[in-house]
Amino acid sequence: MSASPGVNADLTASAVDPASVPLRTLADGSTMPAIGMGTFGSDRYGFAQVAEAVRGALKVGYRLVDCASVYGNEPDIGRVLSGAFGDGVVARDDLFVMSKLWNDSHGAEGVAHSVRRTLADLGLDHLDGYFVHWPFPNHHAPGVDTDARDPHARPYLHDEFMETWQAMESLVDAGLVRHLGLSNVTVPKLGLILRDARIRPALNEMELHPCFQQPELFDLCVAQGVQPVGYSPLGSPSRPERDRTPGDHVDTEHPAVVAAAQAHGVHPALVCLKWAVARGQVPIPFSVKREQYVANLRAVTEDPLSEQELAALADADAGDRLIKGQVFLWPGARSWEDLWDVDGTVATAPGFERSVRAAG
Repeated sequence: MSASPGVNADLTASAVDPASVPLRTLADGSTMPAIGMGTFGSDRYGFAQVAEAVRGALKVGYRLVDCASVYGNEPDIGRVLSGAFGDGVVARDDLFVMSKLWNDSHGAEGVAHSVRRTLADLGLDHLDGYFVHWPFPNHHAPGVDTDARDPHARPYLHDEFMETWQAMESLVDAGLVRHLGLSNVTVPKLGLILRDARIRPALNEMELHPCFQQPELFDLCVAQGVQPVGYSPLGSPSRPERDRTPGDHVDTEHPAVVAAAQAHGVHPALVCLKWAVARGQVPIPFSVKREQYVANLRAVTEDPLSEQELAALADADAGDRLIKGQVFLWPGARSWEDLWDVDGTVATAPGFERSVRAAG
């Protein structure tokens, strides 16, 4: 991907020159923008409003768009992308588009069908990044309560996951995907996948914000040349009620975040983004409000945080996971913590011995 502003980019006073946005260099030497536009939110704002936000984001300088089939809005975003290419807002080669394989499409046939559908919906001939959204095929419908359960749910089974991963690798071989990604994995799962993958993941999407920094997983990604991509970078203030639990920290109210915001004269949310980019991850905030997504983009191009402020933010980590994934639990799981291998081993349950053997 080039660092150029694209074709006839909108460089009005409220926009940001895309060439000023930092880039991340991936393991193969290619680059991606250090901040992107998320697209999760159609369940709250509707498909049209999210698509319109993407249209505006491209015009003001965003060159990374993070999609997913489960969001249900890829056809709407595809029409926006087609219009942006046709109107000269951005050239395809200057745009980094990512999407994700949903849990109902694991396995060779599911992967092949899902990527074809996503490419058709987005109107593209290739994706720059394609992720396995969750590392197990535990399906649930969007918007269900946290106590909803897939009766066929099961824990991570490494052999089965690698069958899905091999199908993902074939997409790279076919030129349909440039970079593969993981999402919502843990340290032990990532270790197994890195050990056995023919094409190693280039990207790992994970929950990252000042009060939840995942240092062990983050450092493993960096050491292995896997670029961390951070979802919920502002602490997910608009997350659904089903994902809210008593005692959750509010990142934008943390004293270190507030102090930095006051020193820089910005909203605390922008401090979270400045911190994320300074740390080396790629945040993917979402907003339907133009003034907010312009401010998000501008925040990472100017007025960086000081070393003292970054040190204070490093101490903000409370290990406070907000997106717990309760709907993906399987029969025999003790709690949502089993999804995240908190004891350092891949969690399993009676009848799932293959996972035990895979974890070694």
